[in-house]
Amino acid sequence: MIRVSVFDDMSLCTDVEVERMLPSVPEPRRNYALGFKHTFGRFACLKSYLMLAELLHDEFGLDEFSMEKTEHGKPFLSGHPDIHFSISHCQKAIAVAVSDSPVGIDVESFRHFSEGLLDKTMNPEEKAAILSSDSHEEKFASLWTCKEAVFKMQGTGITDNLHNILSGGVTTGTKLNLEKGYALSVAW
Repeated sequence: MIRVSVFDDMSLCTDVEVERMLPSVPEPRRNYALGFKHTFGRFACLKSYLMLAELLHDEFGLDEFSMEKTEHGKPFLSGHPDIHFSISHCQKAIAVAVSDSPVGIDVESFRHFSEGLLDKTMNPEEKAAILSSDSHEEKFASLWTCKEAVFKMQGTGITDNLHNILSGGVTTGTKLNLEKGYALSVAW
């Protein structure tokens, strides 16, 4: 079972909305959110937490939880080893996934990329697919979010296996939002 929540009405990313959400989260998350310098970081931190809380309540009946991180920075729920989640955000959207098995999610805005970044992140087949596509930015974002979602699911951080991470038998799914300009991928 995987459930995903996506928020992409970024017109609500305001200081007023940040102030409205602050009382709705526990103090540790509130303090973490307030540590961000810009409104977007504060907003994304608070909104993703509230999205996670709603999914955990709806799917697992969980109303209280605390998060910790592994040595590689992957967040997990203390005392709930059978509940997995992943959070991602970019300037265009915020995405959260919950599951009863390991899961990773990534969302990225479509953007221009350099030849150097392409060489560093994609294997020859992926690079050819990007360069032969009608929309290079969309294809790059699609492949990159798949890779990032797999790394998040594995909890290892981005490793030197970047070129071959998608050949490891992990299932991924990608959705492009052409209107809003982002790609979202889930790995399980």
